[in-house]
Amino acid sequence: MARLPLTIATWDYDRVRPLLDGRVEVEGCDINYLPMPVEECFHRAYFHGEFDVAEIGFSPFLIALSRGIAPYVALPVFLSRTFRHSAIYIRNDRGIASAADLRGKRIGLPEYQMSAVLWVRGFLKDEYGIEADDITWVQGGLEQYGRKDKFPLNLPPGFPLESAPEGRSLSSLLAQGELDGVISARAPSCLTQGHPHVRRLYPDYRAVEQDYYARTGMFPIMHALGVRKELAQAHPWLPASLYKAFVQAKEIAERDLREVTALKIGLPWVTAELESTEAVMGKDFWPYGVEANRKTLDAMARYSYEQGLAVRKLEVDELFVPSTLDLVHI
Repeated sequence: MARLPLTIATWDYDRVRPLLDGRVEVEGCDINYLPMPVEECFHRAYFHGEFDVAEIGFSPFLIALSRGIAPYVALPVFLSRTFRHSAIYIRNDRGIASAADLRGKRIGLPEYQMSAVLWVRGFLKDEYGIEADDITWVQGGLEQYGRKDKFPLNLPPGFPLESAPEGRSLSSLLAQGELDGVISARAPSCLTQGHPHVRRLYPDYRAVEQDYYARTGMFPIMHALGVRKELAQAHPWLPASLYKAFVQAKEIAERDLREVTALKIGLPWVTAELESTEAVMGKDFWPYGVEANRKTLDAMARYSYEQGLAVRKLEVDELFVPSTLDLVHI
């Protein structure tokens, strides 16, 4: 029987490497795996449709799904997850002592719709009562001018979202005092180069993020795995086969973390780090699947609707291919 040729594009995480090197196969498929940085993957996937299976930003996916225009169906394979308290950078001369002080400020962001910013705005509302329109948002590239949205925004008239001035980056605007802060997954160069008036909002972000997890039980999801809709419809067995393969790959990566005879991970105290993480989050600290992530997924769907991105409040059970919701456990 002929095998289905499949091109997959994601970043080369430890949790996908067994698929990259052939230790794990996708049932019924011949894989052409293209590892690449996530920004390139998103651009080529969303704007050019180059891949059969791709890592996708989960916030843009929610927008597209709510509008009925999603080019991908999603699998509950959460390739990227990150707490985002560490992603808030501020001027230290603007009277910002806590997140509550961000109300009324001018804050830069690469994309209004990106998952990292969705989560920050979400906890600002949940914990400080700050609505999305209580802040003036300035959208632009972190280090280079220009950044293109995955999908057009449909925000209310008068919503406080501006574009960065032509030729200006968010980092330069922050350094020169034209922004009060920036939300970015990557640290702006003005911070890494030691600007005296730029710092993280939460210098001890690990403690803050661990406290957030202890209180909420949520480990923020950034990216999932997408399959082109027409491909999933033509081969209904494919989503479940992909899901199983990515779960197997993650399980191998988790075993590698626990290998102590000869460390497979290039950190001297990786075992202590693992033990510390498990003490806070439990053994399965990076779960795939829907049930283990239901609260987190429901929060994302709510945030997307509240922040003017999704046109309706999506339900968790409509987010993923049905065949990945009830896989048989043996």
